[in-house]
Amino acid sequence: MAGEQVFSVSQITDRIRRALEGSFSGVTVEGEISNCHAAGSGHLYFTLKDGGAVIQAVMFRAQQRGLDFEPRDGMLVRVRGNVSVYPQRGNYQIICEEMGLAGTGDILAMLEKRKRKLAAEGLFDEGRKRPIPRFPSVVAVVSSPTGAAVRDILNVLGRRAAGVRVIILPTLVQGSGAAEGIARRIVQANRWALGDVLIVGRGGGALEDLLPFSEEAVVRAVAASEIPVISAVGHEVDWALCDFAADLRAPTPSAAAELVSENREAALLSIREAAAELERIIRSRIERVRLLAKPFGLADLEYRFRGILQPRLIRFDDAKEDLVAALGGKIAELRRRLQITCAGLEASSPRAILERGFSVTINCRTGKLLRRAADAERGDPLSIRLWEGRIGAVTETVSTAEH
Repeated sequence: MAGEQVFSVSQITDRIRRALEGSFSGVTVEGEISNCHAAGSGHLYFTLKDGGAVIQAVMFRAQQRGLDFEPRDGMLVRVRGNVSVYPQRGNYQIICEEMGLAGTGDILAMLEKRKRKLAAEGLFDEGRKRPIPRFPSVVAVVSSPTGAAVRDILNVLGRRAAGVRVIILPTLVQGSGAAEGIARRIVQANRWALGDVLIVGRGGGALEDLLPFSEEAVVRAVAASEIPVISAVGHEVDWALCDFAADLRAPTPSAAAELVSENREAALLSIREAAAELERIIRSRIERVRLLAKPFGLADLEYRFRGILQPRLIRFDDAKEDLVAALGGKIAELRRRLQITCAGLEASSPRAILERGFSVTINCRTGKLLRRAADAERGDPLSIRLWEGRIGAVTETVSTAEH
């Protein structure tokens, strides 16, 4: 190595930077956005990727003013800019001057196709969603036991609903086997009735990290759950297909915990307010009675009390008598109407008509009731029903004349 030129890290990095910036100026790159996030300065940092490689990218705040959409993970975009090297990290990136949509990203396209399929099966129908219990005593949580989501849920419930039991069903929430684990935990929670409500979720992450919660196994397990499910996947801007199958979607795990403790907190607050108001009313009335009773002795107080009470008792007695009289009149009227109705029914009874000398004749050949002479023919056997008994006869003559 003697006599060879030796470069410092800064020198070799600077040469690479100049080579890249000189060769890749004003290039257009198409790729799918991933790990997109905005810094406090307003600059947008993200990764562009395709099936074989990734490249870091940054779009400064000033260049974002011309965007007509909000960059999100999974979007397929085309960016134009300059390739540069960030010396402090020794990696290269593209500094974007312009950005436009190039179509829907592969992940979003896959999720949209899966969403349409599951929606067609009725898994997202609003009619099958159930209300969340108002006062759950046990909350089951399907999530990573070491993740921030579980800590947030425990903190919120500990502060707002200390009496609620929390059962953690630990599982992987990203990577290989995560979807199967999440679905299995949901099934176990239902099999063993581990909670009054079930929170399924995790903290935020890239779109790829949230994919297990959009797998069919998880969505179907959520839809089939007998326990009401709250989906709490990622941050407010994140989403997963299990959000649509769940009975309720919470923007964050903390919000899910607030939702299951909200009614309890509101009820306790209402009870405290009602108790305070009741105490105030009772104290006010006691004080009023004390002031009214103060000028009187016991005998005088009893006399005045009777003077107040007696007219009311008389009014009550008069009202009772009026009510009894009114009810008696109503009962009598109803009894009279009932007697008239019964008399009418008895007068209309077929037996009463027969008793007055009428009869019913049936043509035994046809089995029909005779209403006209033309309904019988000579020789037809007849059955005559009287008030008491029957008479059999045979038709001798048939005359259709009225007289």
